[in-house]
Amino acid sequence: MKALLQRVSSAHVSVDQTLISSIGSGVVVFLAVLRGDGQDQAEWLAHKIVRYRMFPSDHRPMDLSLADTNGEALVVPQFTLAARTTKGNRPDFSQAMAPNDAHHLFKHFVNSMQQVHAAVKTGSFQENMQVSLVNDGPVTILLSREPTSDQE
Repeated sequence: MKALLQRVSSAHVSVDQTLISSIGSGVVVFLAVLRGDGQDQAEWLAHKIVRYRMFPSDHRPMDLSLADTNGEALVVPQFTLAARTTKGNRPDFSQAMAPNDAHHLFKHFVNSMQQVHAAVKTGSFQENMQVSLVNDGPVTILLSREPTSDQE
């Protein structure tokens, strides 16, 4: 499972020119669900993101978490993060989980995140979305959790 985090001062998602979600200060999470991922990866990553210190305090530039700042999160499904790019000039999405299974795990990730942080909104699964955001910093961080990893 991969999550590309962007610290934002605001963000919103539209589908067919209709606003479906918006947040103020917080983080946009672009989430890719990979083949072999399971609920353990989803829960670990959801909790990690809420605790991840990527917001400034008066003393340090990366000192506070989403939970510390009471910021909002916007989780956007982004299967293209699963792309393999080592061969040729076309991305290979064979690492991406099948859409029905990925949608179930995406929802589990969002629910896991909402259990520890109430201010979580989402994009729309398998839709052509327009995502607008103001990256604050800029701060962009890639987090991942492999199914058999011993990471903490």
